[in-house]
Amino acid sequence: MKKHAVWLLALAAVLVVGCANQKGPAEQAVAGAETALAAVRDNAQKYAPDQLQAVDSQLAALKDSLAKGDYKAVLTGAPTVNSAISSLKDAAEAKKADAEAALARAKDAWGPLSTEVLKMVDETEKRVTALSKSHHLPKGVTKEGLAAATSGVDSLKSMWSEASNASASGDFTTAVVKAQAVKDKAAEIMKSLRMSAG
Repeated sequence: MKKHAVWLLALAAVLVVGCANQKGPAEQAVAGAETALAAVRDNAQKYAPDQLQAVDSQLAALKDSLAKGDYKAVLTGAPTVNSAISSLKDAAEAKKADAEAALARAKDAWGPLSTEVLKMVDETEKRVTALSKSHHLPKGVTKEGLAAATSGVDSLKSMWSEASNASASGDFTTAVVKAQAVKDKAAEIMKSLRMSAG
């Protein structure tokens, strides 16, 4: 019986030492994953938020296993979490590069587009002013159409102001989208006034 008790104590000691031996590496694995995720969090939050949320959940499960003392689960799950963090980093960097390229294209497009749109808005406003002073409207232009064009010019100016403000703040992507909307609306008004666009 004494021999049996000694063996049980020895086995318990081996298990305690074994668990203690896994605790350090498990803590290091979680700390390493936290550090790796912290390094990519800002870009991931901006460019891959859904993927970041999934990785956060995986890391939370790993930390939960560590808190419960399930070091084996931590050591088994850590490579998967680290791989997910690496994939997250790659996805965020790719999306950031795409966003930067789109911004560069928008910035290049802004100059010519803004010049063209300003010209269209100016010509449309001059045409509306001239027709408003005229006693005879051209064929195909009604008083209602002229009234709509007049309010449309006010709308164009407001829309253009938004586009200009976006470009002034460096948001050329939004500026180009808004400028294109102004261009389309101006072309519509010009057509209603029997003007040629451009």
